[in-house]
Amino acid sequence: MKAVVIGLGLIGGSLALNLKQNKFISCVYGIDLNKEHLKEALELGLIHQEISFDNINECDLIFLCTPVSAIISIIKELSKLNLSKNTSIIEFGSTKESIKKAIPSELKSQFILAHPMAGTENSGPKAAFKELFTNAVCVLCIDKEVNNFHEHRIIELLSSLKMRLVFMDEKEHDHHSAIISHLPHIISFSLANYVLACEDKKHILNLAGGSFSDMSRIAKSSPLMWQNIFKENKENVLASLKDFKEELKKFEDFVNNDDYEALFKWLQNANELRKIL
Repeated sequence: MKAVVIGLGLIGGSLALNLKQNKFISCVYGIDLNKEHLKEALELGLIHQEISFDNINECDLIFLCTPVSAIISIIKELSKLNLSKNTSIIEFGSTKESIKKAIPSELKSQFILAHPMAGTENSGPKAAFKELFTNAVCVLCIDKEVNNFHEHRIIELLSSLKMRLVFMDEKEHDHHSAIISHLPHIISFSLANYVLACEDKKHILNLAGGSFSDMSRIAKSSPLMWQNIFKENKENVLASLKDFKEELKKFEDFVNNDDYEALFKWLQNANELRKIL
C-alpha cells in the first residue's frame, strides 16, 4: 500500500516514520505547505518522497496531520479529486465535531476521525520520533456510515503502531479532551505568563524547581496549534474553565476562612489521582 502524510510536524513526522517501517506500506509520501518542513522530513528520512496534492489519488491511505482548520480546508479539496472508494482517509485533528460536519456525503464511507493522545512540547519534523505512539491512547470516532473495510484496515494499522484504541463519538471526545487535555494547557500557559510578568529571568532561573518545570513544560508548545485548538473547541474549553475556577475558589475560601481541616481533605482527595495514573 502507498500512504501520504499531509502535515509533517511532530505527529505527522512520527507517523510517517512508523509507516516507513510497516511491512504493508511500500511507499510513504509527504506534503507540507512549509517547504522547510518538507525539506527536513526528506533529510531526516521521515518520508520516501514528496508528492503533489493532485496526485494523491494514487495512494491507498491519506493521513491528515495538520491543525483542524487546515484539515477542514483539505477535506474540501479532497472532495474534488474523485478518490477511489478503496482509499482510506484518516485525520489526526485535536477536535472532532467541526471536522465531522465538514465531511461531504461522498467521503463519509471512507473517512475516519482519530486522535492520538500523544505529543511533546516540541514541534516540527525534527521533533518526530518513532516511539511517540507506543502505548499511547488513540481515540477513534467511527461513524456508522464508515465502510467496514476502512474501519478494519485502520484499526489493524493503528494497533500495529502499539497504540491503545478507545472508541467514542465526536461530542464525547471534544468534551473530555477539553477537561483532560486542553484545560491543562490553559493552566500552563497562564502560569508561564503570570511568572514572566512577576519575576525577572534571574529569579526564574535560580528558584524554579521541579514543580515549576513540570507545570510550565507544556507552555512551550506551539502557540499557533493551541490557538487553533482553543478556537475549534471554544464551548467545551470555556465550560471546563468555568468549572475549574470554581475549584480554585474552594481553595481560596479554605485559606481565607482558616479552614485547614477542609483544606487537608481537599488535598487528600486530589491524591486519589495516584490510584488512576
